[in-house]
Amino acid sequence: MSKEGTLVRRPGWAPTPLAYNGPVTPSPAPSPAVPARIHADRAAATLQVDWQDGHLTVYDFVSLRWLCPCAFCRGEAGLPGWLDSRPTLTPEQTQMVDIQLVGNYAVCPSWADGHHTGYYTFAVLRDRCPCPECAARRGSSPGVDRASGHLAHASNGGVTR
Repeated sequence: MSKEGTLVRRPGWAPTPLAYNGPVTPSPAPSPAVPARIHADRAAATLQVDWQDGHLTVYDFVSLRWLCPCAFCRGEAGLPGWLDSRPTLTPEQTQMVDIQLVGNYAVCPSWADGHHTGYYTFAVLRDRCPCPECAARRGSSPGVDRASGHLAHASNGGVTR
């Protein structure tokens, strides 16, 4: 544009067409690890993730808290984490008060006890989906082992230690 605000046309300039009539590039297939919708229902104490590929994952807050991936809960440098000590979770530790998106790859819940350092990646949330179909794929029982309160895993007989 010139200083007066009028459009200066250069040789060979043509307006951009409003419609494209060329070949259409197919859109990529829906990704199984990309959420289409995330909904935390505090009254029901559930986190629901609708995935782009149509799958639905619903975590109850207790199971989600046991899944916390942070260094404090899971350990680091070869040392066990707090969840490895098989604690009894209090109601404050399983009451979600907030949840934030972390970039385009994770969510970070804040719990009523002040814990807020666990970044739950979308890949982990999808991989650990507690539905019977996904649990069968992993070769484990779904959800939390109610006897111990720990999230079930196939690698150690179904109980996180």
